[in-house]
Amino acid sequence: MKDAAAAAVNITHIIDAANENFTKLVNEATNVQPQYAQAMSNLQIEYIEGVRNAIQTIATVEKQFVNSNGNNSNNVVVSDTAAPYVQGFVKQSNDFTSNIIRIADINNQLTINALHALIENVKNFSRTVETTAEFNSNIARAWATSYSAVQQQFATRDSK
Repeated sequence: MKDAAAAAVNITHIIDAANENFTKLVNEATNVQPQYAQAMSNLQIEYIEGVRNAIQTIATVEKQFVNSNGNNSNNVVVSDTAAPYVQGFVKQSNDFTSNIIRIADINNQLTINALHALIENVKNFSRTVETTAEFNSNIARAWATSYSAVQQQFATRDSK
């Protein structure tokens, strides 16, 4: 009987060590996560600012190139025959940009909704683990009680 008790203590020690080590790993991830999230956010902001700056710089250079013909006017004259095409191009460009913005808004909302659903799934998973652990604990207690009762029956029968 002592060997069984020693084995139970050893297994308990292993389970405690595993629990402690997994908890340390999760705590370490928890400590680093805000820094990681901030670094990702900073990278995104820097990328957005870089793209914005590139767009503005390119537009400035293109304006300088168009106006470099010696004419200091900011308005380049477009012929009457080309004017409808220029206006059409500007309208299509504006419509295209508006459509891209709408698509991005829909995509962002879908992504946010998916993240909210994932959060709920993680919560459900956590509740399921807790419920399963409680169920298994109840089974273990019932088994231990039944096993003890059976052992006592055999012990009293063997002693007669």
